[in-house]
Amino acid sequence: MISATENNTTGSVTATVWIGFAMMCIGMFMAILDVQVVATSLATVQEALNIAQDQMSWIQTSYLIAEIIAIPLTGFLTRLLTMRWLFVVAVSVFTAASIACAMSGSFTSLIAWRIVQGFSGGTLIPVVFSAVFLLFPLRLQPLATTIAGVLAVLAPTVGPVVGGWITSTYSWHWLFLINVVPGIIAASVATLSLPKERTSFDLIRHFDVFSLALGAVALAALEIGIKEAPKRGWTSPIAAGLLALCLITAVIFVVRVLRSPNPLVNLGTFRDRNFSIGCLFSFVLGIGLFGSIYLMPVFLAYIRAHNALEIGEIMLVTGVAQLIAAPVAAFLVRRVDERLLTAFGFLLFAIGLGLSTVQTKATDFDEMFWPQLVRGTAIMFCILPPTQLALGHLAKSAIDDASGLFNLMRNLGGAIGIALIDTVIYTRAPEYAQRIINRLMAGDLDTAKAVGIPPEALATAPLDPEKQALLASLVDRVAFVDAINDAWALVAVMTFVALFFLPLARRVPTPPGAAPH
Repeated sequence: MISATENNTTGSVTATVWIGFAMMCIGMFMAILDVQVVATSLATVQEALNIAQDQMSWIQTSYLIAEIIAIPLTGFLTRLLTMRWLFVVAVSVFTAASIACAMSGSFTSLIAWRIVQGFSGGTLIPVVFSAVFLLFPLRLQPLATTIAGVLAVLAPTVGPVVGGWITSTYSWHWLFLINVVPGIIAASVATLSLPKERTSFDLIRHFDVFSLALGAVALAALEIGIKEAPKRGWTSPIAAGLLALCLITAVIFVVRVLRSPNPLVNLGTFRDRNFSIGCLFSFVLGIGLFGSIYLMPVFLAYIRAHNALEIGEIMLVTGVAQLIAAPVAAFLVRRVDERLLTAFGFLLFAIGLGLSTVQTKATDFDEMFWPQLVRGTAIMFCILPPTQLALGHLAKSAIDDASGLFNLMRNLGGAIGIALIDTVIYTRAPEYAQRIINRLMAGDLDTAKAVGIPPEALATAPLDPEKQALLASLVDRVAFVDAINDAWALVAVMTFVALFFLPLARRVPTPPGAAPH
């Protein structure tokens, strides 16, 4: 078999390489899908394992922390094991950990295996985007990026449908067992089909354990801190302490890595202007993408009382729009300036987010159709051009680390975005509820109609404390909708503001020895 480097240089791509890449995409899809299918059935798992209510979120948080630590390490692990063996080992460990999760009989064992699952799954995402630039020549990179990009964003979209169907049809164990057959196939076929390269186990001698510990503490503290901040307050001792710990360890990590002759992660890539701007757009996309996937189920479950399967079916509009737009984006990305396509994608995405800022308590599939269609159409233009902008011109030796950092930024954007959304919702909703009460007490008939109170109820008797208590659920519902609309507006504005940084990017010619652009 030819090596990845030879394949990229000669411009030839055999069917075997395509098959290997397809197996890598399956592994990435499994890792992303796993988060979503489990999210839909947390209550079922909680009841089965007798998990305390305040501990339930750790089923997801443990996975995400491990994943976010693993992503930037992908470059080092690729140099150590080669791309082929990193993928085979990672997908094998992910599959074994999935079996162990399904067999867990306690909260402790489930969390332990979720950490293993998250760490192995975290490497499966950036290694695919590295493969795009290492396995394929210039003319095929847009197609490969499109395949990877579609699967990366399709997994969260279909996740609620798959999770809801599995839970209602089988048992919670199958949320994990669905990974077994695809995992075995992917590992087996990839072993035979991915290009062979020489391992570099001598790199272990230069492995910086202290830097790894610093990076792990910084990312874990950030993830937990932004998870707790919306509930406890950003200035609470726990949240502020964790965020301070993150800042301190991150600064030490950066200084140590930049001074190291054999850095754990090559942060020097951020000196490249286009890479840094590409990472910025990856971060903003994470806010919008994960934020919208979070806001829709919250609204549909709390306001419209839909179950997981119904929510997934409504959200499929986004996935269908992505699939339709994907070939168009792939066609244009090699023919139009990446900066123009990025501007188009993020402007369209911001408009799609903005269309969701006018929801009411009656909003459902029909009202959500057009905002989803616009966002789904925009997503591929928010993935392909920024990926090319950030990674397409880099030297092959820099791709592995750069891909990890690029994907890390999207995940960090998602985590921080969800924390900001929660902060907006849970601080604004009580304020809106009090304003509604004040207007009702003043006899505002329009407000009464919006809440669902018969106008005569206000005309016949004052809104005393007893009546306020009876109407609390109706008031809270409307207030919650208003707060969610504010969250949509925040995400839309942040997406639009990112466009002002785009003029700083430039089209850089492909340097000698670089991956083709």
